[in-house]
Amino acid sequence: MSKPHNRSHRLVTALLAAATLGLASVAHAETTIRLGWTTADSEVDPYAIAAHYFAEELENEAPGEFDVKFFPNHQLGNDTEMLQGMQLGTLDAGVITGTQVGQLDSGFQLNDLPFLYANNAQAHAVLDGEVGQELLDRLASQGIVGLGFPEAGFRHAINNVRPIHEPADFEGVKLRVQPSDLFIASFRAIGANPVPMAWSDVFTAVQQGTVDGLEIPLPVIYANKYPEVTDYLSLTRHTYNALALLMSKQTFDALSPELQEAVRSAAETAIERQRETVAGNNDEILANIREAGMEVNDVEDVEAFRDRVSGVYEEYRDAIGPELLDRALEQVSE
Repeated sequence: MSKPHNRSHRLVTALLAAATLGLASVAHAETTIRLGWTTADSEVDPYAIAAHYFAEELENEAPGEFDVKFFPNHQLGNDTEMLQGMQLGTLDAGVITGTQVGQLDSGFQLNDLPFLYANNAQAHAVLDGEVGQELLDRLASQGIVGLGFPEAGFRHAINNVRPIHEPADFEGVKLRVQPSDLFIASFRAIGANPVPMAWSDVFTAVQQGTVDGLEIPLPVIYANKYPEVTDYLSLTRHTYNALALLMSKQTFDALSPELQEAVRSAAETAIERQRETVAGNNDEILANIREAGMEVNDVEDVEAFRDRVSGVYEEYRDAIGPELLDRALEQVSE
């Protein structure tokens, strides 16, 4: 009689253990967040910094609730393909170049206007205020939740022809620009020969002489090894490079209200930290770029460049939205 009893007891015990284990696994189930970006997974790359800080802050806000998996270096495609992935729900989140978000809403071209922001503080005031929030809110209808604007800093010109001191120095320089009509118009106005090209193709194009150079922020220059293939860095500071931290609306809507709030809070803290880190890295990065052999020069007469691009503001006024543009211009003039 004891043997059936023992078998029955062991069966009940096993079932209870399995049930307990099942409940525990449900209680501690993680939401996997596939997070992509196009640049290197480097300690000084602003995209990578934003991604890692976001993951850290998610863990701080909701311990054990999220499992963030990183996909740097355009592993999941270029910005356009990642935006499409978030719209379809096949990609959960991304740190996307702000310019490329303009494919979804042309208002994002505001941040690409040349010489709009005199400094980082002006950009932060606009992007963290009503103007920035309106831009982010517009993405919901496109299947994407806008969480905020990390930064890559101001963009500068690098090339293998000559240092850029004045607009005339751009003459004849084949300069890779982002695939954006506004960037193309801006650099044509300055006098360069702009060549739109996806980021994944640029390093090889510079290396092989297909283009003479490009325009990108200091951290991206250094993290992606451009001192190895370009000779001159000119600190033109022509455009503030706003990034966008985005999440698929499908992913976001599947979360509980509490976890949605955790995501928004984590994003806000991560962006604040990321901006501080990127700004703090700039002096060291510039020194490293010089040490790597690039010739670096300041641009003293910014007004000469600004005069050349004044028509771009009017050309893109309607695309950006007159009211949105006027609010931003009023804010930066305060």
